[in-house]
Amino acid sequence: MSDNIYSVSELNNFIKGILNKEYALKNVQVVGEISNFKQYPSAAYFSLKDAGGVLKCVMFKRSSVSNKYLPKNGDTVLAIGRIDVFPRDGVYQLYADMLIPQGEGDLMQAYEKLKAKLAGEGLFDSTRKQEIPVNPQRIGIITSPIGAAVRDIITVSRRRNPGIKLYLYPVKVQGADASGEIVKAIKFFNKEKLADVLIVGRGGGSIEDLWAFNEEPTVRAIAASSVPIISAVGHETDFTLSDFAADKRAATPSQAAEMATIDLENYKARVRYLIERAQGLLLGKLENAEHKLNVLENAWPLKEPMRLADVAQERIDRALEDISELMETRLKNGEHDFSLACAKLEGLSPLAVLARGYSVTESEGHVVSSVDDVAWGAELVTRIGDGKIISIVQETERQEENGN
Repeated sequence: MSDNIYSVSELNNFIKGILNKEYALKNVQVVGEISNFKQYPSAAYFSLKDAGGVLKCVMFKRSSVSNKYLPKNGDTVLAIGRIDVFPRDGVYQLYADMLIPQGEGDLMQAYEKLKAKLAGEGLFDSTRKQEIPVNPQRIGIITSPIGAAVRDIITVSRRRNPGIKLYLYPVKVQGADASGEIVKAIKFFNKEKLADVLIVGRGGGSIEDLWAFNEEPTVRAIAASSVPIISAVGHETDFTLSDFAADKRAATPSQAAEMATIDLENYKARVRYLIERAQGLLLGKLENAEHKLNVLENAWPLKEPMRLADVAQERIDRALEDISELMETRLKNGEHDFSLACAKLEGLSPLAVLARGYSVTESEGHVVSSVDDVAWGAELVTRIGDGKIISIVQETERQEENGN
């Protein structure tokens, strides 16, 4: 049996040798839709997919320069190249020498068709859009509870305005159920009146990853919301139909938090400036009135002239003191409320749960809650407090109800 025992590297190289002997794989032509396209200085990495499968591909710089065609996600192309194994990862892939465009893929065609339909109904018209409140006191956040987006929104919001209240409604942001959960969350905030503005979004990704924000129910729910919505889906180059329907579009979740919250320190400085300016204007008018009064006194002397300017100045000073005390009281109350809300949010945060040693395992974008959710060979992504672990299922074992 020892003759049949291989190391991982030996087996990968053995399979590589078998594929290299197949003449048909030395010059193969494959039609598929571009997905997860990433351009680097040395090479471009992407996948070709159709309804039944996915093929990993790489095109090195020497080939991409001569090719002159730079594809984008959603394009359907004819890829010409060779099939080989990358021994380090044990993955076979297409080493493409040429890409020939064949037209837009099915997803992009569906995107453009729905975009034209909804635009024709006026869902994207600027006249429908609501103003984002200047200083909202409550922000509703609709996103995944374990993604980077929610961390960015909370961090930026706390830094700009520590007294603001944040309400997180956790949803899936990709997969078959994602659109329904997003719609349900938007309707919840509209019904319960818990937020002055909503941030709806996720981090960037491929067109497949972002597709929940291109689905018709999601777009219609955003357009119909009575609570103003900031769309924060993807990065600067990623536009979804939700971006067009929202009242405001942010390039990233962090930018959405900046749009929704005021910078409290700058706001205080602005208020102080306006108070000082108002004082200056009032004092200028009082001095002018006092000058006129002096002129009148000199023209028609009185035994005990009334010092109207002094009386007015005293009243203005008292009013300004009252305004300052009121503002200080409101700021202190806001900071107290925010501290309580932060404590509750931290207690409910899935990030805190992960930090205590728990983990969340996903397969193909879905949370694994049963051994029936995975099969041999499936790829697992286990999220822990400081990162993620990627593994492959080798065996599953069901726990009996009696615990054995």
